[in-house]
Amino acid sequence: MTVLGHPRSWSCQCLPVLILLLGAGHGPGVEGVTHYKPGDPVILYVNKVGPYHNPQETYHYYQLPVCCPEKIRHKSLSLGEVLDGDRMAESLYEIRFRENVEKRTLCHLQLSPPQVEQLRQAIEELYYFEFVVDDLPIRGFVGYMEESGFLPHSHKIGLWTHLDFHLEFHGDRIIFANVSVRDVKPHSLDGLRSDEFLGLTHTYSVRWSETSVERRSDRRRGDDGGFFPRTLEIHWLSIINSMVLVFLLVGFVAVILMRVLRNDLARYNLDEETSSGGSSDDFDQGDNGWKIIHTDVFRFPPYRGLLCAVLGVGAQFLALGTGIIVMALLGMFNVHRHGAINSAAILLYALTCCISGYVSSHFYRQIGGERWVWNIILTTSLFSVPFFLTWSVVNSVHWANGSTQALPATTILLLLTVWLLVGFPLTVIGGIFGKNNASPFDAPCRTKNIAREIPPQPWYKSTVIHMTVGGFLPFSAISVELYYIFATVWGREQYTLYGILFFVFAILLSVGACISIALTYFQLSGEDYRWWWRSVLSVGSTGLFIFLYSVFYYARRSNMSGAVQTVEFFGYSLLTGYVFFLMLGTISFFSSLKFIRYIYVNLKMD
Repeated sequence: MTVLGHPRSWSCQCLPVLILLLGAGHGPGVEGVTHYKPGDPVILYVNKVGPYHNPQETYHYYQLPVCCPEKIRHKSLSLGEVLDGDRMAESLYEIRFRENVEKRTLCHLQLSPPQVEQLRQAIEELYYFEFVVDDLPIRGFVGYMEESGFLPHSHKIGLWTHLDFHLEFHGDRIIFANVSVRDVKPHSLDGLRSDEFLGLTHTYSVRWSETSVERRSDRRRGDDGGFFPRTLEIHWLSIINSMVLVFLLVGFVAVILMRVLRNDLARYNLDEETSSGGSSDDFDQGDNGWKIIHTDVFRFPPYRGLLCAVLGVGAQFLALGTGIIVMALLGMFNVHRHGAINSAAILLYALTCCISGYVSSHFYRQIGGERWVWNIILTTSLFSVPFFLTWSVVNSVHWANGSTQALPATTILLLLTVWLLVGFPLTVIGGIFGKNNASPFDAPCRTKNIAREIPPQPWYKSTVIHMTVGGFLPFSAISVELYYIFATVWGREQYTLYGILFFVFAILLSVGACISIALTYFQLSGEDYRWWWRSVLSVGSTGLFIFLYSVFYYARRSNMSGAVQTVEFFGYSLLTGYVFFLMLGTISFFSSLKFIRYIYVNLKMD
């Protein structure tokens, strides 16, 4: 048998995927329940293989020299499954509902030396396989490797040629599926000559058992329940740590700012009443701090179009993140359903484009912007262009290595069509509504034509220090939880604690808002009124800390390696940090704006 190349005809078609995006058929996480009668055929699909420690480096199962039908027939896939790297195809395994099979022959193979070397290399890289039975993934290792001792050193490699399938049913439905090689001896690949052919006979067994569990989501197993690590347990220590930090931080900011502001307002208002007979120049000379810059604090910043685009896209991702977590809390993402979160994220991103257009155009018109068409183009390109460039590099690396993570042309065209027909038009529509509903900027103080000179600032009030403090504190509030999220996205864990994730997300936004208010106040107290961009950068720098953590995670907390996995990890980690910059920068800016309006409205002015 010759080694099969990368399969060309993937079965994802545009029409079924577009129907999925529009909400028809199975929604994200909705189980497609199949009912069987005794003796009905149960199709087992082979899916993908790949190194265990590189979750995003996957290849089609039939790229290995294994038992393969003469004509490969692929299963129709959803968009989320394609994005997840799934490439399901029918197999030679014959399984019938509730009928046990004992050591049935699957096929006979005669492997050439290059094919044997391909299998040996896959086993040494800890390749695992994934099959799918009735939407239930089952996984196992391709072979067995034993390496022990220093002197003498032993290195044994074996191939699993027999698989035991264990399936559990309730009534006429399959509840659980697993594969085991517990009582099987591997076929040794050691001691073969370089020109020797290898004859193999692959066999399998099927065992059915009845269970009292009625739903797959209620299925819980012990230590033998799964190939990957089990669902993460509740980590109360990290939650308590985050809560204590938030309470201390919020309490500190509230007490300090309220006391300082109360004293400042009382002193300034008293000074104004006692010095009402004096000139404004005399008043300015005797004053200091944030009140003296009341004629400059609402002076519009440079690059206002870019600032509004950042706020618009940040607001969009805030809505997108909240929507994903709420959908997860409502149980719309089933862990047995492939790619459900991917499909939901694409659909929500397209639909929330109207938010970015509205927020950006609305605020842009408020602060006197006139080139609203250019602002809409900048808004729609602020994330889509970096994402497209990153994806192009990552997808090219996958394509060059024959990975199933490389998207087929039909999927690329579909995603481009969704953005052109849904995402971009909604951004324009949102921008038009935002522009038409915009009212003049409501500033409590008038702005002078001539800007006030800013005095020299101490080093601890510099932008770099503000970014360090404003980025580190929100990051420290989520650092423990961030490990579990990385272990899920870039590892083999299953994250189902969405209630805790929602709580941590709220903590992150709360800490970011409080830190932004504190840093803005300290900046204004130094008579520096350039707070617009500073407020975005100070807390938005949390994204930089998240990217630095991803570097630490790759080097110290994971076993990922190879060009394919490395390029994908750092490419999408950089995008993740960018998204957090946009989200937290938006929260930081509007918190500072609300705070500044509050303190200047409550200040008596002539």
